[in-house]
Amino acid sequence: MSPISRLSALDAIAKADGIESLRQEALLKTGALQTAILTSENFSIIATDEKGIIQLFNVGAERMLGYMAAEVVNKINPSDIHDPQEVMARAQALSVELATTITPGFEALAFKASRGIEDIYELTYICKDGSRFPAIVSITALRDDFGTIIGYLLIGTDNSVRKQVEIALNEAMAVAEKANLAKSDFLSSMSHELRTPLSAILGFAQLIESGTPAPSPSQKRSVDQILQAGWYLLDLINEILDLALIESGKLSLSLEPVSLAEVMRECETMIESQAEKRGISVSFPEFGSPRFVSADRTRLKQVLINLLSNAIKYNTEHGRVTLECVDTPAGRIRICVEDTGKGLAPEKIDQLFQPFNRLGQEANTEQGTGIGLVMTKRLVELMGGVIGVESVVGKGSMFWIEMNITSEQKIPADLLNLVVGPVAQGPTDPHTRSLLYVEDNPANLMLVEDLIARRPDLRLLSARDGISGIAIAKASLPDFILMDINLPGISGITAMKILSEDPLTKHIPVVALSANAMPRDIAKGLEAGFFRYLTKPIKINEFMETLDLVLEVAKTRADSVLVKEAP
Repeated sequence: MSPISRLSALDAIAKADGIESLRQEALLKTGALQTAILTSENFSIIATDEKGIIQLFNVGAERMLGYMAAEVVNKINPSDIHDPQEVMARAQALSVELATTITPGFEALAFKASRGIEDIYELTYICKDGSRFPAIVSITALRDDFGTIIGYLLIGTDNSVRKQVEIALNEAMAVAEKANLAKSDFLSSMSHELRTPLSAILGFAQLIESGTPAPSPSQKRSVDQILQAGWYLLDLINEILDLALIESGKLSLSLEPVSLAEVMRECETMIESQAEKRGISVSFPEFGSPRFVSADRTRLKQVLINLLSNAIKYNTEHGRVTLECVDTPAGRIRICVEDTGKGLAPEKIDQLFQPFNRLGQEANTEQGTGIGLVMTKRLVELMGGVIGVESVVGKGSMFWIEMNITSEQKIPADLLNLVVGPVAQGPTDPHTRSLLYVEDNPANLMLVEDLIARRPDLRLLSARDGISGIAIAKASLPDFILMDINLPGISGITAMKILSEDPLTKHIPVVALSANAMPRDIAKGLEAGFFRYLTKPIKINEFMETLDLVLEVAKTRADSVLVKEAP
């Protein structure tokens, strides 16, 4: 062999030795990696043959389950160490899901994996000592080079900590929900307790104001003060309850297309008197074409009234309030309320939306709680809008809200024909009609007595509790019934349901009149079947309009009953 040939052979041997060395090193690394996986104590690794009999049981499985590998290898399958009831339930669920019969046992664990479907399930492992723990298990089919299943690999982790966290979280949520319900019940109770005396104060003050003979100038001033203070106190109660509802997430909104022109006309009417008293001029925008925003109509009006009222209250004498609407590039419309007041310093702007913070206006003669702007901000955000303010000391402030623009909601013509009918006229029956008022509060009963005394076409019957009310209703068959909710014995809702189920009285409209005035109370009453739900304190105009409406409905129902009973 030539020297060159000998060198070439030596190089080839050296290269072969190098490759073999690398291969051995790779094998050692792979072996070390496999050993590390198999001896990991954080995961249970179980491998089975194609029939499900355990062939490998790693250190993690031994630690978690308490069995030694020798106790299970070639002896049992993984379903033997699962909760049998859960395995059975899994088999039934998979049978429904996959539309095939799956037997309880290892097939229930491995069926998806055998079909090449990724499967991770959560079942309870049963340890050698009988203890249990929830586990999350990933199961995979093991295949040879020809795609034939030669076994299954199950990798499990202890899920106890997560389960404990879930239980603790659920318990905390239950406690929070209970606290929210208690808060709602407290607010409902407080609303009722505060409104009940207010009902008498405002009701009788309105009677004196509109009575005959008219009050003297001195009496008129006193009555005006009573009414002003009473309605203001009612506004405070409503604001605090509304804020509490928002904070608890209980306030429900009905978002729909709302015409800005219509809402602003209503706002203009409502703030006109306030502006005139202070000599403030208020200008509203003119709309060349209808503009609609997505909002809750009542709450949008509440927001605008609050911003306009503030602009009037905190304006300079004979100042101006300007309301403008500007389109924004983001598909919104910005509604700006600008005043010519004293303006706000930057540090005060930062405090504007804090509850009960009146920015040093506590000594001012203007009444307020400092929660109006907080309410306004929360309501705007709940309706999907944003609110902001710009102010210059000595020149005035501009509060603005941005709402999402939407299109008008079209009512189909056939539905419109069903909805729009003839306008209901006042009662035309010359004979006296009867009204039953079920009420346990003497002051409320006296107030309604005085109101009905102004209606010569009505005769008032009364009952002090639900049982008596039912008895009088059956005996006298009044044209309609006015029902308090909180009554001695049975509630007004229960009494109403009893009357509605009796063939003798089921045609009689029942109107709720209650100091339970929270939205959920009103919704609950209407869902129960009341024809209308009026709240205390009574608003006389609303009360009288409801009387006319119910009398017309009562007459229609009574005529219908007579026609059905005719031979």
